[in-house]
Amino acid sequence: MKKLLIASAGIALVALSAQANAAGDAEIGKKIYDRAFGRGCGTCHDISSNPQLRVLIKGGNLDRAKFGTVLKEGKNAMPKAVEQIMSLGPVKKEGLTEEQAIDALYEYLSK
Repeated sequence: MKKLLIASAGIALVALSAQANAAGDAEIGKKIYDRAFGRGCGTCHDISSNPQLRVLIKGGNLDRAKFGTVLKEGKNAMPKAVEQIMSLGPVKKEGLTEEQAIDALYEYLSK
């Protein structure tokens, strides 16, 4: 019985940790969205004539892989953004890798 309780507590702790980490990712993602290129991603992506990232992601039209590729390689008028993202204070402070920073931004836009 004692082992079962300890195992259950461990599972609950892992689940809560994952939820807290996702919330932290979204917070950093918001900071990236607000600060990239000095004016934030919304300077372009909140204009109706440009790709609406939240709508595309929530609608299933922009998956994480495509999103990451565009950030790394650019597309049409969209410049490569990963270098800019990696230079941001919150990303440096957290010691994020490129993939973690992209995940955080994607997580924020998915909310």
